[in-house]
Amino acid sequence: MIAKATLRYVRISPRKVRPVIPLVKGKRAQDAIAVLYSVKKRASQYLIDLIESAMANAKRLPGIDAANLFVSNIIANGGPQMKRFRAASMGRASTIRKRTSHITVELDEITRKETPAKEAVSTDAKKAKDVRGKEKDAHAEKARKGVAAKEPVKHESKKGAPR
Repeated sequence: MIAKATLRYVRISPRKVRPVIPLVKGKRAQDAIAVLYSVKKRASQYLIDLIESAMANAKRLPGIDAANLFVSNIIANGGPQMKRFRAASMGRASTIRKRTSHITVELDEITRKETPAKEAVSTDAKKAKDVRGKEKDAHAEKARKGVAAKEPVKHESKKGAPR
Protein backbone atom coordinates (compact mmCIF):
# COMPACT_ATOMS: atom_id res chain seq x y z
CA MET A 1 0.00 0.00 0.00
CA ILE A 2 1.52 3.28 -1.17
CA ALA A 3 -1.37 5.64 -0.47
CA LYS A 4 -4.63 5.43 1.42
CA ALA A 5 -7.73 7.62 1.68
CA THR A 6 -10.73 7.11 3.95
CA LEU A 7 -14.16 8.67 3.83
CA ARG A 8 -16.15 8.17 7.01
CA TYR A 9 -19.78 8.65 8.01
CA VAL A 10 -21.05 8.82 4.41
CA ARG A 11 -24.85 8.89 4.28
CA ILE A 12 -25.15 5.92 1.92
CA SER A 13 -25.65 2.30 2.78
CA PRO A 14 -22.58 0.04 2.32
CA ARG A 15 -24.85 -2.33 0.44
CA LYS A 16 -25.23 0.33 -2.28
CA VAL A 17 -21.49 0.96 -2.48
CA ARG A 18 -20.33 -2.67 -2.73
CA PRO A 19 -21.67 -3.41 -6.26
CA VAL A 20 -19.54 -0.56 -7.66
CA ILE A 21 -16.29 -1.79 -6.06
CA PRO A 22 -15.54 -4.72 -8.45
CA LEU A 23 -15.73 -2.36 -11.43
CA VAL A 24 -12.57 -0.54 -10.38
CA LYS A 25 -10.62 -2.92 -8.14
CA GLY A 26 -7.30 -3.89 -9.74
CA LYS A 27 -7.42 -1.17 -12.42
CA ARG A 28 -5.07 1.76 -12.89
CA ALA A 29 -6.21 4.79 -10.91
CA GLN A 30 -6.86 6.96 -14.00
CA ASP A 31 -8.78 4.13 -15.72
CA ALA A 32 -10.82 3.54 -12.56
CA ILE A 33 -11.87 7.20 -12.47
CA ALA A 34 -12.86 7.03 -16.16
CA VAL A 35 -14.98 3.93 -15.50
CA LEU A 36 -16.68 5.53 -12.51
CA TYR A 37 -17.70 8.59 -14.52
CA SER A 38 -19.81 6.33 -16.72
CA VAL A 39 -21.50 4.49 -13.82
CA LYS A 40 -24.89 5.90 -12.90
CA LYS A 41 -24.78 5.22 -9.17
CA ARG A 42 -24.49 7.74 -6.35
CA ALA A 43 -21.67 5.70 -4.81
CA SER A 44 -19.48 6.27 -7.88
CA GLN A 45 -19.09 9.99 -7.07
CA TYR A 46 -17.82 9.16 -3.58
CA LEU A 47 -15.33 6.66 -5.03
CA ILE A 48 -14.09 9.18 -7.62
CA ASP A 49 -13.36 11.69 -4.86
CA LEU A 50 -11.64 9.04 -2.76
CA ILE A 51 -9.39 7.78 -5.56
CA GLU A 52 -8.39 11.35 -6.44
CA SER A 53 -7.63 12.01 -2.76
CA ALA A 54 -5.50 8.87 -2.52
CA MET A 55 -3.64 9.91 -5.69
CA ALA A 56 -2.95 13.33 -4.14
CA ASN A 57 -1.66 11.58 -1.01
CA ALA A 58 0.66 9.43 -3.16
CA LYS A 59 2.05 12.45 -5.05
CA ARG A 60 3.36 13.86 -1.78
CA LEU A 61 5.70 10.89 -1.43
CA PRO A 62 9.10 11.17 -3.16
CA GLY A 63 9.72 9.00 -6.22
CA ILE A 64 6.09 8.04 -6.85
CA ASP A 65 4.69 8.40 -10.37
CA ALA A 66 0.90 8.89 -10.51
CA ALA A 67 0.73 7.02 -13.82
CA ASN A 68 1.95 3.80 -12.14
CA LEU A 69 -0.71 3.70 -9.43
CA PHE A 70 -3.52 1.14 -9.38
CA VAL A 71 -6.42 0.47 -7.01
CA SER A 72 -5.22 -2.40 -4.85
CA ASN A 73 -8.10 -2.48 -2.38
CA ILE A 74 -11.45 -0.83 -1.69
CA ILE A 75 -13.50 -1.57 1.40
CA ALA A 76 -17.00 -0.34 2.27
CA ASN A 77 -17.87 -1.04 5.90
CA GLY A 78 -20.92 0.00 7.85
CA GLY A 79 -20.83 3.02 10.10
CA PRO A 80 -23.24 4.06 12.85
CA GLN A 81 -26.96 4.00 12.11
CA MET A 82 -29.26 6.91 12.78
CA LYS A 83 -32.52 5.55 14.15
CA ARG A 84 -35.76 7.32 13.42
CA PHE A 85 -39.32 6.26 14.19
CA ARG A 86 -42.43 6.33 12.06
CA ALA A 87 -46.02 5.64 12.93
CA ALA A 88 -47.22 2.14 12.05
CA SER A 89 -50.58 0.41 12.16
CA MET A 90 -52.50 -0.18 15.40
CA GLY A 91 -50.73 2.64 17.26
CA ARG A 92 -47.26 1.15 17.00
CA ALA A 93 -43.99 2.72 15.92
CA SER A 94 -41.61 1.17 13.39
CA THR A 95 -37.88 1.88 13.29
CA ILE A 96 -36.23 3.42 10.24
CA ARG A 97 -32.48 2.88 10.13
CA LYS A 98 -30.54 5.49 8.19
CA ARG A 99 -27.28 3.70 7.47
CA THR A 100 -23.83 5.24 7.05
CA SER A 101 -20.61 3.91 5.51
CA HIS A 102 -16.88 4.07 6.04
CA ILE A 103 -15.16 3.69 2.65
CA THR A 104 -11.40 3.09 2.35
CA VAL A 105 -9.34 3.13 -0.88
CA GLU A 106 -5.76 1.85 -1.07
CA LEU A 107 -3.46 2.51 -4.03
CA ASP A 108 -0.28 0.64 -4.85
CA GLU A 109 2.43 1.09 -7.45
CA ILE A 110 2.56 -1.32 -10.39
CA THR A 111 6.37 -1.55 -10.38
CA ARG A 112 6.27 -2.54 -6.72
CA LYS A 113 3.58 -5.17 -7.18
CA GLU A 114 4.11 -6.65 -10.64
CA THR A 115 0.56 -7.66 -11.55
CA PRO A 116 -2.75 -6.38 -10.23
CA ALA A 117 -4.92 -8.88 -8.36
CA LYS A 118 -7.43 -9.48 -11.17
CA GLU A 119 -4.80 -10.52 -13.73
CA ALA A 120 -3.32 -13.13 -11.37
CA VAL A 121 -6.74 -14.68 -10.79
CA SER A 122 -7.55 -14.82 -14.48
CA THR A 123 -4.36 -16.75 -15.34
CA ASP A 124 -5.16 -19.35 -12.66
CA ALA A 125 -8.69 -19.67 -14.05
CA LYS A 126 -7.31 -20.16 -17.58
CA LYS A 127 -5.02 -22.96 -16.38
CA ALA A 128 -7.88 -24.70 -14.61
CA LYS A 129 -10.04 -24.33 -17.71
CA ASP A 130 -7.33 -25.93 -19.89
CA VAL A 131 -7.05 -28.91 -17.54
CA ARG A 132 -10.82 -29.47 -17.58
CA GLY A 133 -10.85 -29.14 -21.36
CA LYS A 134 -8.20 -31.87 -21.67
CA GLU A 135 -10.20 -34.15 -19.35
CA LYS A 136 -13.32 -33.64 -21.44
CA ASP A 137 -11.39 -34.45 -24.62
CA ALA A 138 -10.09 -37.70 -23.08
CA HIS A 139 -13.61 -38.76 -22.06
CA ALA A 140 -15.00 -37.91 -25.49
CA GLU A 141 -12.28 -39.97 -27.18
CA LYS A 142 -13.01 -42.98 -24.96
CA ALA A 143 -16.71 -42.68 -25.71
CA ARG A 144 -16.01 -42.68 -29.45
CA LYS A 145 -13.94 -45.84 -29.13
CA GLY A 146 -16.63 -47.54 -27.06
CA VAL A 147 -14.53 -47.92 -23.93
CA ALA A 148 -16.79 -45.74 -21.84
CA ALA A 149 -19.94 -47.72 -22.68
CA LYS A 150 -20.90 -49.84 -19.67
CA GLU A 151 -23.67 -52.32 -19.10
CA PRO A 152 -26.38 -51.21 -16.69
CA VAL A 153 -25.97 -52.52 -13.14
CA LYS A 154 -28.65 -54.99 -12.06
CA HIS A 155 -29.88 -54.57 -8.51
CA GLU A 156 -31.29 -57.56 -6.75
CA SER A 157 -34.21 -56.92 -4.46
CA LYS A 158 -34.44 -58.24 -0.91
CA LYS A 159 -36.83 -61.06 -0.15
CA GLY A 160 -40.33 -59.88 0.51
CA ALA A 161 -39.63 -56.27 -0.48
CA PRO A 162 -41.97 -55.03 -3.21
CA ARG A 163 -40.35 -53.64 -6.28
